[in-house]
Amino acid sequence: MSNARRRGFLAAVTLAIPLVVTAAPAASAKAGPKIEVSGGVTQPVFSYQDAIREHVRVKSTVDSDNDGKKDLIRVDIIRPKESGSGLKVPVIMHESPTFDEPGAGYENDHKKYDASGNATKFPLYYDNYFVPRGYAFVSVDMVGTRLSDGCPTSYGAPDVLGGKAVIDWLNGRATAYDDKGEPVEATWTTGRTGMIGHSYEGALGVGVAGTGVQGLETIVPLASYTNGYEASRINGTISWFKGVQEFMAKRFDTDPDEKCAAEHQRLQEGEDDATGNYNAFWDERNYRTGPISKARNIHASVFAVYGMQDRAVVGSQFAQWWAMLPRNVQRKAWVTQYGHLDPFWARREVWLKTLNKWFDHELMGISNDIMREPRVDLQLGPNRWISQADWPAQGRMTTLRPQQNGSLGRKPSTGSGTYLDTAQTEIAMADNPAIISPDRLAFLTPALKTPMRLSGTPSVSLKVKLDKPTANLGVLLVDYGTDTRINYRERTATSAEGLKFLDGKDCVGQGTADDDGCYHKVGDNTATTSFHVVTRGLMDAQNHKSLSRQTPLTPGKSYQITWKTLPLDYEFKAGHRLGLILTGTNDDFNIDETGQGGADDAEPGTGAKVTVDLAGTSISLPVVTGTSIK
Repeated sequence: MSNARRRGFLAAVTLAIPLVVTAAPAASAKAGPKIEVSGGVTQPVFSYQDAIREHVRVKSTVDSDNDGKKDLIRVDIIRPKESGSGLKVPVIMHESPTFDEPGAGYENDHKKYDASGNATKFPLYYDNYFVPRGYAFVSVDMVGTRLSDGCPTSYGAPDVLGGKAVIDWLNGRATAYDDKGEPVEATWTTGRTGMIGHSYEGALGVGVAGTGVQGLETIVPLASYTNGYEASRINGTISWFKGVQEFMAKRFDTDPDEKCAAEHQRLQEGEDDATGNYNAFWDERNYRTGPISKARNIHASVFAVYGMQDRAVVGSQFAQWWAMLPRNVQRKAWVTQYGHLDPFWARREVWLKTLNKWFDHELMGISNDIMREPRVDLQLGPNRWISQADWPAQGRMTTLRPQQNGSLGRKPSTGSGTYLDTAQTEIAMADNPAIISPDRLAFLTPALKTPMRLSGTPSVSLKVKLDKPTANLGVLLVDYGTDTRINYRERTATSAEGLKFLDGKDCVGQGTADDDGCYHKVGDNTATTSFHVVTRGLMDAQNHKSLSRQTPLTPGKSYQITWKTLPLDYEFKAGHRLGLILTGTNDDFNIDETGQGGADDAEPGTGAKVTVDLAGTSISLPVVTGTSIK
């Protein structure tokens, strides 16, 4: 995962003539400010400086370090001082494994504490922005990290159940203790809780919501995993470096390695790097259909944000989970062309206003227009955002077939082609498609007469023969045509995931000397290029029948191998050409511990010769607009 530092700009909050909320779940305080609303959103009338800061340790149901005692989960709390004298407030919860290493968010924020052990600095902006509006904010050290007991398990059951225990405590169903070991009750809250977080943090919200826990009213997962297998594997290929599960557990836990040595061994063995197969270890980390967390059990509302060019959390993590949510789950999504990004850093002013409305509606019970707005905000390019009813947009499937002359069209095809499975970057695979290469086959449509928008998940079907028992099969869908696009590839000290630093700082919400809520500005990082890889598909050929077991291919025998690529939402402009690249191992997905592609210990390529029968090969595309290809 990339931990490049990124910052943003101020979203100013204007307090208009306030309305006192009388129908919201939060009760009025006996004295001092009351929760106030203007324009359908809460206003910052409570003092952040004077807020109550405290901490507890919640008793969980797990013993992840096998020391014979249930793990205690550290919870740092900040809430309006009025909530200590009768005002009950809802909770925004941020659970993270990164408060020790490497730090939370793109600035790698760390907590600070006073002499009593209470947090005086909470990473990120949630406390600065929402506590003045009448929310409590709780910052939770994930099991095995920072000041919580236990061992981190890389998305395993203890990671999920530790967070669930905190929700239970906020709703009177679990026990928490102060530093003296005395029980503490959360008498200051309504129990209505929303979880928010980016990447691993957001995955914890997805996992906890999938337990069906009562009191978790909404989750806001930002570029978040929903299936641990897809975080490290793509259809049997290894996309993150070998040993990533153990690496993450050790990185987040600063205690001596021997404390969790047994868990580290279990992680190393369970992920099964030798085969890349799906197994019981990965099933535990499947928050869509796994034994601990299931999408069908979610009753919390969902506001999800995903980047279609995310390397760490590929688009299928969102698309498949989104489709599995129960129909009665209230939901909203932002779908972007960025990489692994928190929208606070990309579209901050709009994001804060939207998030304010969302939490007010879901946690305060405030009547505003958030649910009457279109369900999905979609980014089509730099400064190009549209709204639509849902995702994907409604359209129809169109099948294109590669031709022996190098064209791509609808007509039936004949002939064959060959290439070698070698590890290449996507730029190398897609560049100069007219040049014949031993490591790929390239096919292009004629220039489009009108724009063509695709929205959804393509599927590809290849009829192939190998000269070895397996090969890594790769496909790219490419936009050939010069344009200025989001530059999600560049990673430098001042740019990453499609954004770059700008000069200056602004502040969000209220602050103190220890926690000022101030962040640098950022903006879109763009590049004018002659082509752009829109989406990709990967498959270990010996996993084509099952992700749980390998079936080596008989050399020289023909096989029809069909699978879904990663999803996309993209508009090809008039005059551009769609390109289909058939190739081998995708080196951009050989990701190492720094978040960069090209890891030496991942997938080197099998060297197999792949013979493609063009008559049996096609790609089916979800077309929304534009059908000019013949």
